[in-house]
Amino acid sequence: MFGQPTSPRLRAALAGTMSAGLIFGLAACGGGDDSDSAGGTDASASAIDCAPYTKFGDIKGKTVTIYTGIVTPEDKPHIDSYKPFEACTGATIKYEGDKAFETQILVRAKAGNPPDLAIVPQPGLVKQLVATGKAVPAPEEVSANVDKFWDKAWKGYTTIDGKFYGAPLGASVKSLVWYSPSEFKDAGYTVPTTLAELQALSDKMVADGKKPWCAGISSGDATGWPVTDWMEDFMLRTAGPEKYDDWVSHKIPFNGPEATTALDAVGGYLKNDKYVNGGLGDVKSIATTTFQDAGLPIVDGNTCSLHRQASFYAANFPKDVKVAEDGDVFAFYLPGPDANTKPVLGAGEFVVAFNDRPEVKAFQTYISSDVWANTKAKLSSGWVTANKGLDPNNLTNPIDKLAGTILLDPKATFRFDGSDQMPAAVGSDAFWKQATSWITGQDTKTTLDNIEKAWPK
Repeated sequence: MFGQPTSPRLRAALAGTMSAGLIFGLAACGGGDDSDSAGGTDASASAIDCAPYTKFGDIKGKTVTIYTGIVTPEDKPHIDSYKPFEACTGATIKYEGDKAFETQILVRAKAGNPPDLAIVPQPGLVKQLVATGKAVPAPEEVSANVDKFWDKAWKGYTTIDGKFYGAPLGASVKSLVWYSPSEFKDAGYTVPTTLAELQALSDKMVADGKKPWCAGISSGDATGWPVTDWMEDFMLRTAGPEKYDDWVSHKIPFNGPEATTALDAVGGYLKNDKYVNGGLGDVKSIATTTFQDAGLPIVDGNTCSLHRQASFYAANFPKDVKVAEDGDVFAFYLPGPDANTKPVLGAGEFVVAFNDRPEVKAFQTYISSDVWANTKAKLSSGWVTANKGLDPNNLTNPIDKLAGTILLDPKATFRFDGSDQMPAAVGSDAFWKQATSWITGQDTKTTLDNIEKAWPK
């Protein structure tokens, strides 16, 4: 669970050219006129190459509303990335950020008062919105962009009853291990490229008198979710992506042999007193150590050396800590079973429409394009996308570039966070609670059996 935190998900010149096939009636550029964006500033088309926007047709004077849980200050790069579209087409994008988005978007949809577009952080919520009957399938132009620019797995997350509803937007990489570059250099450690090498590195650290792994799963009502990410990462690595999909969709039981192998593999790290330091000094203290604090000791190198956590974790380090390959702390890809296999666990957002007016389709297509991805990348820190049209050089900080490189690697096999796709009774209830019990001493069989019992009949 917790791809990037739901509310702000730790989430310049144009790059490239607009994708082919964006035909929306008469070709006419709205360049020359200013339009007020949601940010309250003007963007002049005179400073922008409007050629890529002529295919959107005549939508001057039209307004598109977009609703999201991304609020200040993370909203500014989004708003700014819309300004070239506004300047060149003459349309206005009305942006509304709301910390209560996940509750209110369902209320608004059911009441018949939805926005034109919504940025939705989980596939499960997309399904709930489609079930209201108010969401509309994505236009062909958006579908074509997703086919061109994303791994095919992404399209499946918002394809419901054979209809495609939402293009991906931002993404996060969960399959990362945080470490200290200086500690590695001083101790002669090398970044592992296979699971066997990761275990060998852990053993070497133990032999050097260290407890290699930092861990913490405390998160208020959501305590336990970091274990779900660990397990999902290892399901991908020990069972493979196809079995992972079957497990997430409950085609195979939650407590089957595949899941048992995966959780026991996680236990080889998190329930190993030689490997892990839980903040207070033993495995059980992992449950009372917050996930935000768990990886911070890496910087001083005295307590623990490795922390498995997503790309958004960079925001937890103090501002005076340099996050870079030559800095105080950085991350490496959590390796697969061999050097040629690259399973990637992650999360992201999807854009769902509730209206199919021409201007809505036009803007929906723009933000599913490579043009928007590169525009947004130049404006943001702590943001990345799996759009294959992205030039990683446009990402503005080292951890973004690492995450982008992993997502765009041709060898990568991406899978979305499993608990975010499961029924709430499982993914955000039993899975969290039983994972916490497992950390504090419950055995694997009891843990998985209890989660399986929670699956809705």
